[in-house]
Amino acid sequence: MIRIRRSHERGHADHGWLQSRHSFSFADYHDPAWMGWGNLRVINEDHIAPGGGFDTHGHRDMEIITYVISGELAHRDSLGNGTAIPPGDVQRMSAGSGIRHSEFNHAPDRITHLLQIWILPDRKGIPPSYEQKHFGDEEKRGRLRLLASPDGAQGAVTLHADARLLAGLFDGAEQAALDLDPQRRYYVHLIKGALTANDHRLADGDALLLTGETRLALSDGDGAEVLVFDLAA
Repeated sequence: MIRIRRSHERGHADHGWLQSRHSFSFADYHDPAWMGWGNLRVINEDHIAPGGGFDTHGHRDMEIITYVISGELAHRDSLGNGTAIPPGDVQRMSAGSGIRHSEFNHAPDRITHLLQIWILPDRKGIPPSYEQKHFGDEEKRGRLRLLASPDGAQGAVTLHADARLLAGLFDGAEQAALDLDPQRRYYVHLIKGALTANDHRLADGDALLLTGETRLALSDGDGAEVLVFDLAA
């Protein structure tokens, strides 16, 4: 089974300093048909204005991935981490038994564009932890590069969840295929550009949801940057 979630169908929040698109129900946006997909609970596409950001706030029992598309995000947390997250970096924060953090765009003249991703953990109450790694464009060009997994394989960040996250960059004749387990769920999120996924043409912000399928084929990219989630059913 394949479903398409078009970009314009997502929820939208306008906070002035923050423009956000919600793939799934979040905050004031609620749609019973879009509460998550497998153990994927949140994909928020955020545009944070210069000087804007999220003041210190708390999380529990959630695996949180930050993927910066352009600009830079400053992160501080109750574990003592104080970092900048540029494009190409993947940040994994395991909220576990409880963590507090803040996120800001300190640039005076540049919007920070990012994806905030939440995945349900495979167990509750673990000690909170933090990890950040860089994956250059050359690692994702014309292929799917593993970014996050339960075992940290291939240098990926380690998730405390039954999920894997891959990313790729595709143009022209570049293509990739992925064997799928029909017992699992998959979510293909096109960050930008255009891309054909299993004969369905996607534009920036569109998503393809798959279950019961055995193969994912990506081709005909036009400046495409894509994320592929392999998820527990």
